[in-house]
Amino acid sequence: MKKVDTAQQSDLRHREHLWPSLYVAAPFFSEAESRYNVAIKGVLEPSFRVFLPQESGCLMSEMVRSGIEVKDAAKRVFQTDIKAIQECDVLLIVLNGRAIDEGAAFELGFASAIEKPCFALQTDTRFAHAWGNNPMIDASVRRIFTSLSELEEWASGYSQRALRKYGGM
Repeated sequence: MKKVDTAQQSDLRHREHLWPSLYVAAPFFSEAESRYNVAIKGVLEPSFRVFLPQESGCLMSEMVRSGIEVKDAAKRVFQTDIKAIQECDVLLIVLNGRAIDEGAAFELGFASAIEKPCFALQTDTRFAHAWGNNPMIDASVRRIFTSLSELEEWASGYSQRALRKYGGM
């Protein structure tokens, strides 16, 4: 029985290594935003290893409260998030709100500049411009999902294609 457990664990580790990773670029400054981000992670986790910055252990507010200087805390946040974006396979930006969160916009721009596949989730119909999103945002993403169910359907297909491509299935 132990060999089966060990084999299963090995298979899970192998699949996890092959499973694509996804960085969620989203605001998390209110309880509602944080809960929504966790819901997004829940939708994506069957298909991706998800990096959610609010769960990274590198939160500006916590570091400052613990006595770390603001400038040093900001540098740690920046370095942690940049490293996570560099290591991810895909970036998903949440575009909800009248205006896009400036940190998430930076993360999208960085990921796009290093040629990571970028996608967006926008369930909110408010826009800062009459024509929709800023063209720099729209041109950076391959697709904008308008619901969690649409995102979930795409995620399932994306991870299955990735596993086939890299020999995991």
